Order: sequence, then structure tokens, then C-alpha cells
Amino acid sequence: MKLLDRLFRKRPPICDAGELADFIDEQSAFLVQKGIFEYSRARAGHYSKVLFREESFIESAELSRWSAYPLGLAMVGEMVEGVLRHQAGEQRRIVLDGLIALVLSVFDRYPVPPSIGAVTWRRMRDELANRLDLVGGHAPRRVIDIPEPVAEAYFALMPIHEKLRGRDFPTTRNYLRVNLCNIHDELEERANVPAIVEDLRSMPSAGCNAQLGRR
Repeated sequence: MKLLDRLFRKRPPICDAGELADFIDEQSAFLVQKGIFEYSRARAGHYSKVLFREESFIESAELSRWSAYPLGLAMVGEMVEGVLRHQAGEQRRIVLDGLIALVLSVFDRYPVPPSIGAVTWRRMRDELANRLDLVGGHAPRRVIDIPEPVAEAYFALMPIHEKLRGRDFPTTRNYLRVNLCNIHDELEERANVPAIVEDLRSMPSAGCNAQLGRR
């Protein structure tokens, strides 16, 4: 019965920037990590249990999931902007700047992963900020198209030797598309868009992003 309650219990609404930040964090991590482990399990087949216990794989998977996390934030962040854009109206740029600051604050929740190092981690943060800033320069993409710019980079992070990946890129890209659409549907169902937009208007502007990273 507890399992059924969990499956059918309605998720709480997202009514402010803090709750939106938690949603972005949770969904970004879920999106990239689920793909990494499901792909590795499928590629390893019957040997997956053995593979997942190997120290070398554990280290590679750790590097993969942290390297992919900023890509997840970029995809989910752009999807969120598309949901908020209509309500933002003429203040769209102000709301986007607030959203960029919010997403970067989510990134900054985590210490530098030892497998990556401070210099590379900072570069990943800068690339994330740039990807989100570019969202303001074009019409909103369909949710299904949002993964396109980062899908190849994501696939390259799989902790499986590239010679064993075969022609699996289209499958991985479709995984990102389907799951991002599911995340979008959940956000539309849960989000109090006017309240979130109002909250983001008061967030630090994109010009403060560099300062956020030096805390």
C-alpha cells in the first residue's frame, strides 16, 4: 500500500525560486545519471553486476556523472525558461538573468568533485552560464529539440570504451528527448508560473554570475 501511495501521491506545487531550484537540481541529476547507468547496464548485459562492482568502472562512472551534471542543468534550465517565457513578457531578459543566477546557485551547492578538479569545474560552470545566456538570443526550442546541442557531448561521457558504444548515439539522444519531455510535463503540472516569475525578477542579474562563483 505504501508503494501505491507513493506512486499515486500528487507532487507538491512549485511556488517560488527556492522550490524551483530544488526541482532543477533533482531533475538534472536524474536525467544524466539515469542515462549513464542504464546505458552502462544495457551495454554490459549479463556482466553488468560484475561491471558495477569494479573499482575502475566506479571511478569512471563518478567522473561521468559529475561531468554530465552541468549538461543536465543546461537542458533543464532551458526547458524551464521556455515554460516561464510567456508569463515574463517584456521582462523576459530580466527573468532569464534571474533564472541563470538560480541555476548557477544550484551548481554551486556542490563542492568541487575530486575526480574533476577546481580548474575544470570552474570551466564547466562558465560553459553552463554561457549556454543559458545564449537561450535569450533565439526563439524557444521545442522541448524535444533542447538536447540537440549537448547530446553528443553527453554520449561521449559514457563510462564505456568508445569502441564498444557502436551506433548507440541516436538511442541516447532519444532518451534525453523523452525524459526531458516528461520533466517538462511535470513542471507544467506543478509550477505556479506567475509566482515563480515574480520571484526571479528579484534574483541577481546575469552580470552578478561571476561573483556568485567566487563565494
